[in-house]
Amino acid sequence: MSTSNQSQIAFENGIERPSEQAQTRSTGILPSQDIANLIARGNIIASPGINPDHIQPASLDLRLGDMAHRVRASFLPGPNSTVEAKIKELRMTRVDLTGAPVFEKDCVYIIPLVEELKLPENISGNANPKSTTGRLDIFTRLITDYGTEFDRVPPGYKGKLYAEVVSRTFTVALRAGMRLSQLRFVQGNPRSSDSAIRGLDREEPLVYEEDSPSKARVERGLRITINLEGAEGEIIAYKAKRYAPAIELDKINFYATEEFWEVRHQNANKSLILEPGDFYILASKERVSVPPEFAAEMVPFDPSDGEFRIHYAGFFDPGFGYGSNDIKGTPAVLEVRAHEVPFLMEHGQLVGRLNYMPLLSRPHKIYGTNIGSSYQHQALTLSKQFRREK
Repeated sequence: MSTSNQSQIAFENGIERPSEQAQTRSTGILPSQDIANLIARGNIIASPGINPDHIQPASLDLRLGDMAHRVRASFLPGPNSTVEAKIKELRMTRVDLTGAPVFEKDCVYIIPLVEELKLPENISGNANPKSTTGRLDIFTRLITDYGTEFDRVPPGYKGKLYAEVVSRTFTVALRAGMRLSQLRFVQGNPRSSDSAIRGLDREEPLVYEEDSPSKARVERGLRITINLEGAEGEIIAYKAKRYAPAIELDKINFYATEEFWEVRHQNANKSLILEPGDFYILASKERVSVPPEFAAEMVPFDPSDGEFRIHYAGFFDPGFGYGSNDIKGTPAVLEVRAHEVPFLMEHGQLVGRLNYMPLLSRPHKIYGTNIGSSYQHQALTLSKQFRREK
């Protein structure tokens, strides 16, 4: 849909009411209303039941169960084993999540999730950490019985879901019912191509610099570069402190930034040296937009781009940086970790690529503040546990 049609869309409590019949595709990511239909048909089962606010524009939030298992090592069960069998083999101790137990750094925990699946044969799933999870450097991956890949649910899967959780930087306190990851449901095998992204950019801008549209630079996806330039006093990066207090994830707008993060400002060279093993929060130079009939995902890291890992929570909902007239794209906030050697990063350097994937149809829910989205108007923003500067 072109930008000239945006005024024809009405929003009510975060729900979009299209004025025209929405386009329907035969392959793509399922939108919010189709996820609700899967729940209604018993393809997604949960007790306690699933609240409407657990359904995002193109994904479902997954909840932690009431028991975690600390294990000796990460694992995949493989084609001949269940997750429970592997837990019994590797378990060190059980952890009751009905309180708020502390998860130590770099320890591996496996947590059965509340949601279970009975998927149709033509529906598969892809999981990723939620934005807040990634910004706290909590490494989480989805595991299924007989699984051979993390974060992938095969078509027609019937069974339980499990989260592997490793807090890499901070000691954190978790509780049953918390939502660390989200699951997208996919019909068929939708593809993203450079030609499709360029065509989409011609219909409506995907990239803004300042408040003006900028031509998308597309090469194996939409190119994303780093912003290391700021006005006087403006923060251009956060570096996590190694020995910070524990963070309780259900405390929102609570923690003082300076206890947990060192700040970085622009230097003369507009550069930043990433130190091995340290965790950084940075922002993209581009302000990106995701039209409501698409979702975007940061493609897997290409080692030829540099000695760092970018963006754990690499999924961008339909409507991210898009919508009302005051939104001219939103910067992508990037979770960055250096590899084995120090790495010099410079302003405008390529750090990642976005692929745009079609939805089956336009979702009834659109990403934004009306549905409680935390980062629609973000600049360089920490997770919601930290106090917002006034």
